[in-house]
Amino acid sequence: MFNPEFLATDNNEGHDGNTLIQYLQEQPADVLQRVAKSASPEIQEIIRHNVQGLLGMIPGEQFEVKVTSTKDNLASLLASAMMTGYFLRQMEQRKELEESLLSDEEMSVKPEES
Repeated sequence: MFNPEFLATDNNEGHDGNTLIQYLQEQPADVLQRVAKSASPEIQEIIRHNVQGLLGMIPGEQFEVKVTSTKDNLASLLASAMMTGYFLRQMEQRKELEESLLSDEEMSVKPEES
């Protein structure tokens, strides 16, 4: 599940111009939890795959995997994953809309040609 502590950085170096990270840091934890829970299983799977690709895909059951990073780097990774999630959600909504419109067109009665 989403951990808002990833957004708490030790310092704000490099974040002065990053309004997204500043905005995320200002959000209450419950809002971020709700947004994270609203993603469909398909979107969660794509983001999980993307993050695994960024971190490396060493199978945990065969190796003892440890990842070391700073809070700033984790915050950047989280922001990237969230932006990917927003993009994927928009595309998912677009797909649903297109499917709905196609379904409506198929269900509409076409006038008979004379």
